[in-house]
Amino acid sequence: MNTQLRLFVLLALAFFSWAGSAVAQDIAAAKQRMASRQSEVASLKTSGAVGENNRGLLEVRRSGGASAKIVADENSDRGVLYAEVAKRTGVSVDDSGRARAKQIAANSAAGVWIQKEDGSWHQK
Repeated sequence: MNTQLRLFVLLALAFFSWAGSAVAQDIAAAKQRMASRQSEVASLKTSGAVGENNRGLLEVRRSGGASAKIVADENSDRGVLYAEVAKRTGVSVDDSGRARAKQIAANSAAGVWIQKEDGSWHQK
């Protein structure tokens, strides 16, 4: 193998190793942020201020306080995770989120607002 080709292969391997590591760090950071705000999200869902929509995202149902910021941050991190699941499973990010929405709905506590597939809302 000539020197230029070796250098190219080494650089390519280093780049892909770094890129994979960066993605793993993004995912780990998103999971950590989600865990740190879990009690706030649960409180907002229990109060009815936010609900779980049919795309696997939180949705503000009653504005006020810090709910919009918490919802935006949570949805951003969920998007990171849904994108990774989509990439690994070969589905769209939207399909990944919708599949997760079904799991969330099934596991939600009584009284949490859930959006059905047809777009209507109900309390579990």
